[in-house]
Amino acid sequence: MIRYLCLFSLCVFHDLPVNGFSAGSLAQSTPSHPASSFSSSVVKMVVDAAAVGEMVEEDHSDHLYSPTKRNDHYGKGSSSDLNVAQYLIDLHDAKATLNFCGGMMFQLVLSDRLKNYLVEVADETSTQQLEIFSASQARMFQIADYEKSANVDNIKTFHGREIRKVTDAAGGMGMVLQLSLADLNGDGENDPEGWTVEEIGDYDGWGSDVGRTWRTGERLEKEGFQTYREQFGKDAFGLHHRFYLHFDSGNQMWLSAEDGCEGTPAAPVKKWGWLDAFKN
Repeated sequence: MIRYLCLFSLCVFHDLPVNGFSAGSLAQSTPSHPASSFSSSVVKMVVDAAAVGEMVEEDHSDHLYSPTKRNDHYGKGSSSDLNVAQYLIDLHDAKATLNFCGGMMFQLVLSDRLKNYLVEVADETSTQQLEIFSASQARMFQIADYEKSANVDNIKTFHGREIRKVTDAAGGMGMVLQLSLADLNGDGENDPEGWTVEEIGDYDGWGSDVGRTWRTGERLEKEGFQTYREQFGKDAFGLHHRFYLHFDSGNQMWLSAEDGCEGTPAAPVKKWGWLDAFKN
């Protein structure tokens, strides 16, 4: 009811002279035009609102951040029944953000090689599915076979980086969480966007960020990530972490770094448009 009253008021203002706008003039004035003119004003406003495409565009991304709709879309039950690989791919493709550390919006970015690998895992015939741990395993040291090392398996644990001062990152804070593919076979097929030999050698992500090595784009390019500044910007810098996935008590998925900092898919900010007045 309130929305329709607001729309009616805007229509009346549309016919009032600017200098006559006030609460008193609205109460004391009556429309000087016939009903057909009033109707045309409504139509004109609707047409004008429809022209603002972004403001009235429907949001169809609920399955990316609502646990119930996520399960309906990707499969219900435990992580073994959920197409986690496709979920991560879709988050990447949508430039989705993760609410990390209580309000820091990081865009999720997959390296090209990791994305290609996840496409294969997402195939329904694949038996090698990604794992999301239970709410009782809210820290990496609580998962089975945990060890303090740089090792990951690309199924339960992943190499990644938190990257700051990124050019044009979604979320508006210049932050990215990048996941990459680790080399497990020693076959030389290293991810060109993955951890460098030096990052593997000095990794100690189970401790505090204080005292750890943050790398500039220049340094990473010298170590082997040759397109770092091209991808993330000339001022970008970052810190490498091991990551894993777990649920919480509300069945929300969290991407968690080994040091305990973690983020969950964030619902986009709702943009209200003129046409929302007609929605129930």
